[in-house]
Amino acid sequence: MFDIEDELKKLPAKPGVYLMKDKNDNVIYVGKAVVLKNRVKQYFRKNDKTARIQKMVSLIDHFEYIVVESEDEALILECNLIKKYRPKFNVLLKDDKTYPYIKIDIKSEYPTVTMTRRILKDGAKYFGPYPSSSSCKEMINFIKEKFQIRQCRNFKSRDRACLNYHIKKCLAPCVKYVSSEDYKKQIDQIILLLDGKVDKIIKDLSKQMEEYANSQEYEKAADIRDRIQAIERVTEKQKVSNVSENNIDVIGFYKNDVSACIEIFFIRGSKMIGREHYFFNELRHMDEVEIVSGFIKQFYLSRLDIPNKIMLRYDLEEKEPIERWLSEKAGRKVIIKSPQKGEKLRFVEMAEMNSKITLDNKVKSQSNIMEELRDVLSLDTLPYKIESFDISNISGEYIVAGMCVAQNGVIKRNLSRRFKIKTVFGQDDPRCMQEVVTRRVMHTLEKDDNAFGVLPDLILADGGITQIRAIKQALDNCKVEIPVYGMVKDNTHSTRALVDENKNEFEISENLFNFITNFQDEVHKTAIEYHRKIRDKEMTKSKLDYIEGIGDKKRNALLKHFGTISKIKEATINELMEVKGIDKNLAKKIKEELC
Repeated sequence: MFDIEDELKKLPAKPGVYLMKDKNDNVIYVGKAVVLKNRVKQYFRKNDKTARIQKMVSLIDHFEYIVVESEDEALILECNLIKKYRPKFNVLLKDDKTYPYIKIDIKSEYPTVTMTRRILKDGAKYFGPYPSSSSCKEMINFIKEKFQIRQCRNFKSRDRACLNYHIKKCLAPCVKYVSSEDYKKQIDQIILLLDGKVDKIIKDLSKQMEEYANSQEYEKAADIRDRIQAIERVTEKQKVSNVSENNIDVIGFYKNDVSACIEIFFIRGSKMIGREHYFFNELRHMDEVEIVSGFIKQFYLSRLDIPNKIMLRYDLEEKEPIERWLSEKAGRKVIIKSPQKGEKLRFVEMAEMNSKITLDNKVKSQSNIMEELRDVLSLDTLPYKIESFDISNISGEYIVAGMCVAQNGVIKRNLSRRFKIKTVFGQDDPRCMQEVVTRRVMHTLEKDDNAFGVLPDLILADGGITQIRAIKQALDNCKVEIPVYGMVKDNTHSTRALVDENKNEFEISENLFNFITNFQDEVHKTAIEYHRKIRDKEMTKSKLDYIEGIGDKKRNALLKHFGTISKIKEATINELMEVKGIDKNLAKKIKEELC
């Protein structure tokens, strides 16, 4: 029995990381402390806790801690444990996307330019990150259009040059029409371009153009002139006025009553090469500085492209250890700045303004979905919570169901639920739907474990009239009133419209159509994936799984000892008893069942 008060007395006065756990031994929060004894006690002593902390503390059943040598070690360990456990009360980045980079393998004799999402310590040069693969490919295409570098993936010597040479898009190193040194002059110019050193590249190209003109090679001079103009056009679009540093990330933050948003601008070589935004729907009651600090640790944990400077509004409590961690990770000094005036402050304000616009647009879009559903279906209230159900089976076998939830106009994958059908045998989807909806509703009515939360304001059936009536019958049996409508499909299995039990169809906007289609796809995916999991598990079971007294350990021990079911079947009772855990009675039962 874990006694929290006793364990608090045992806490050491040293730096470390603590893990708060619930009654199911799930990690619900990971934190770091300069002094574990003081920090952990605060959760159970302070009276002015926020609603979020109060909720977390109410769920804590026990805690663990790890002592380390320094605050810096605690920071790194905290980041790694958050990534591992993804606790519900920590700041979490929901998507682990990898950003595209431009790669130049400068160690190659004739380098080329490619896109990659992995940065390796292979001696190559990497430029980025780019906000999307399309923007990265656009820059690569520009480079290949304006610089005469090879475009073949597998470089090898040839007897004659390919078409790219004849249309002046390659210097044809494959047939030795250019030396490695001259070829790399092209690569050096590309590196200058990607590094943002446009003035130098234009100066070098202008000199080259003048030399061609003086030697009356006017066609070559014209090509260089066109290249200069193209570079000026493509870089002009990306200029950030009055920001001279070459490598900066700018973070803007905005929070409303529903959600929070962080917008991050990537500036490389005095150019904005892209931006990203992240939403945090469950952290609106968390302190702003804590959200931003948590974001920085999560965001840069897996990134190799660390900027020289991070600019933001707030003075972080963990600023110094984060700076040391990032500097060690980058192999150079990284600083976190909170500008107070001038252009740099205005740039932070621009990021904040964009985060506000991004969040407002998202909230507006979500509100529009709920308002349109209310108006189109003539609902009494806004459908803040919507649920949908789908049945999946093959010829009445391995019957399962999936449930998906949308809250405030957003599909919440973490609230999805899966069911094994218990009372229906054979293919009868309406009866299966009745069972699932009944179990879901009665769980909320009879239990207080918050597994399903409150009842929904609207149910959307993944099907037509039959499914709607099955759900309404289940609700009637539970004596609950919830509006039910179907998401009907056309002949191509695409969502066509919403329909009621009287076959009345409701016209909807493209925005609502997209939401319903995504919702229907999500519930179908949930059901189908669970069905496959159950089916695959059943199909991989051996005859041993159906013998009473044989669990996973004994089955695995038997298979490890004999190798196959056939050899187990051929074994004598004495041979079976050689396996740990198999006594004489169980050995006889195995022989009887397998024969």
